[in-house]
Formats: sequence, structure tokens, C-alpha cells
Amino acid sequence: MNSFLAELVGTMFLVLLGDGVVAAVVLAKSKAENSGWMVITTGWAMAVAIAVYAVGRISGGHINPAVTLGLAMTHKFPWHDVPKYLAAQFLGAFLGAIVVWLAYLAHWPLTEGEEKKLVIFCTTPAIRKLHLNLLTEFIATFVLMFGVLAIVANTAPGQSGLTPLLIGFLVWALGLSLGGPTGFAMNPARDLAPRLAHALLPIPGKGASDWAYAWVPVVGPIIGGLLGALAYVHIFGS
Repeated sequence: MNSFLAELVGTMFLVLLGDGVVAAVVLAKSKAENSGWMVITTGWAMAVAIAVYAVGRISGGHINPAVTLGLAMTHKFPWHDVPKYLAAQFLGAFLGAIVVWLAYLAHWPLTEGEEKKLVIFCTTPAIRKLHLNLLTEFIATFVLMFGVLAIVANTAPGQSGLTPLLIGFLVWALGLSLGGPTGFAMNPARDLAPRLAHALLPIPGKGASDWAYAWVPVVGPIIGGLLGALAYVHIFGS
């Protein structure tokens, strides 16, 4: 398996399990309906861990354009591979969203509310103030990138196979601590590609895909990832 296919599969698993847990909590008649934020954040954390475990040995398990760009900016990843990784991540996220839609086909017609169907695929702000929403996404992704580099730099977890799980715990902590304002996208592919799937799929009563907000969970994570990586390298030198 090459790195393109690995990143595609990893990001597909990420979105399948991550958007899947949101669908389980939000959609009507699901056995997990109304089980809450703790379930969503835990599901996303485990989605990240499983995805990195699945493909990390092949592609490094970036599964996030913000991570790929942050690593390239700090010379930890070759720039010539960036387009390939980003294409794989966006395509994988799109496919993962389609699989979630298929898995919950019986539940879409029974669920009322356009926003409920939208948040399964992409993030929406709790309070819509775009500059502040952008700041939240920047802060969360800054900490994500800084934390990932710190975890990877510790060789002991890598040797014992715990690194992907620790990255999952980091995502869990970020979701619990900083996810409330925006839904913690922290990943342009995870938000933009499923948003496109929402726009294209024949979901009854789905409403608009909120393209006016779509730039926030793209720009915020990219800036946060770049500066988080640069800050880690500047402080610790590697």
C-alpha cells in the first residue's frame, strides 16, 4: 500500500468513525440518540487513534492537512509530497462521509431539523461570530500540532506502540476543553470534504450546507497547525 492510499484510507476511517458517532447521537431512533458530548468527543478521539494505528506505519498517519503542512513547514516532511497527501485526505474524508450516510439511511427521513443533519458532516459554531470562531479553531489546532510533535518526540511511547493512542487522548482533551464553541474541526479535510458530501447527497430535509462558514474550519486549522509546529521547533529545537 502506498502513502496516497494509506492517507486516503486513514482519513476515511477517521471521518467514518468521527461523523458516525455524531450521527449516532443526533439522528432520530438511533440507539445512541441524545447520549451527549462526552460520547461525541470520545468517539472522535478513538477515531483518530484507530486511523493513525491503521496507516501510521505506511504514511505517518497525518490524516489532516494542517498536520501535513505543519510538518512540511518545519522541514519534517518533503514539500513535494504535500499535494499527494492533501488530495488523499480530502478524498478519504469525502468517502468516509458517504459511508456514514449509507450506514444511517433509515434514520435521515425520521430526523427533524436541518442543523442536526448538517452537524453530522461538518462543524457549526455555538455562537456565530466568525472572527472568534476562527480564533477558537486556531488555538485548538495550535495545541493539537504542538502536542502531536511533543508526543512523537518521546521515543518510549513509539517503541511500545502507544503513540497513536496518546494522540487520541490529546484529541479527546481538546474536544472536552476547546470543542464547545465550534465543534473542534482542527482539520480542513474533516470539515470541508464532508460538507461537500452533505451538499451533494440526497438527504431529505437537509437544508443548506452553510458555505459562508466553511472557510473558518479551513483557515483556522491551517494557521494553527503551521504556527503550532513552528512554535514547537523554535522552543525545543527539533
